[in-house]
Amino acid sequence: MNVPVEGKFKKFTAQLDFDPAKPAAGSASITIDTSSYDLGDDSYNKQATDKDWFDTAHFPTATFTSTAIAPAGGTKFNVSGKLTIKGKSQNVTVPVTVTSQGATQTFDGSLPIKRTQFDVGSGEWKDTSVVADEVVIKFHLVAAKK
Repeated sequence: MNVPVEGKFKKFTAQLDFDPAKPAAGSASITIDTSSYDLGDDSYNKQATDKDWFDTAHFPTATFTSTAIAPAGGTKFNVSGKLTIKGKSQNVTVPVTVTSQGATQTFDGSLPIKRTQFDVGSGEWKDTSVVADEVVIKFHLVAAKK
């Protein structure tokens, strides 16, 4: 099957400290409320909170904490850090494009992950012929400059 599906997390917090002139001194910490996942259908949303998916009763948040930020040319940067979902952590590097306009900075990027490495979609849903293993996390963050 592997039909593409898009969802959004509606609740999250982000602490960003970034100066494009000094990327190595920057940091990012993002916490996502996993119960806020919205697939556009109430029954799917409820199922996503269950034990086989995000298990929000035991794992109410997913987190990303940066460990390094490196320039990748122009307005692109590679942000390395630890991604934790359902208590499982993986070291990842996320390519991020940063744009500045007036008093804001915008951070855009995407990160492909394997959902099974984080036990997302377990039980009968572990079969990757039914639900694809690769999931792409896309983000668009707008932050006020200080």
